[in-house]
Amino acid sequence: MDLNERIERKKNFFLNRSNISASVLFLTIFIFDRISKIKIVELLENKDLIIITDFLNFDLTFNTGIGFGLLSSQEGLYYHLISFLILAIIMFIFYLMYKSSSYEKICYSLILGGAAGNLYDRLIYLSVPDFIDFHFNSYHWFTFNIADIFITLGVILILIKEIVKKS
Repeated sequence: MDLNERIERKKNFFLNRSNISASVLFLTIFIFDRISKIKIVELLENKDLIIITDFLNFDLTFNTGIGFGLLSSQEGLYYHLISFLILAIIMFIFYLMYKSSSYEKICYSLILGGAAGNLYDRLIYLSVPDFIDFHFNSYHWFTFNIADIFITLGVILILIKEIVKKS
């Protein structure tokens, strides 16, 4: 295969409809997550809590760890190593997204949109704003954000596909 054929093949790969759709979904989720975080930080900047319902509050916290506050750390090298690992995982999922079937592209796009939103915050602000607080009486679930919802949804959809495929 000569150079022109390889270039044309790569161009067709990136410009196929499912890859464009996956990229648009990824960017839409990333932007939606960014806007939600900007708005909630502005809204809660001078307030402790906004009560939405009997089981839902907006309560702003800044997470320096990974999902659900795990591995929280203020230490520079440790924090940056985790951030680099997250970036490497995101790059691998991008690869999987472009190589996968249409259904999986959607799942990976959901995960990537959320992961990129959280990584952006980690790199720019050195923490991720979490603000959705579900609770029942005095029991509170981990506080999370819009990005976490999309990451979780993408993972659940992949798990469902795998379970159905094995059945």
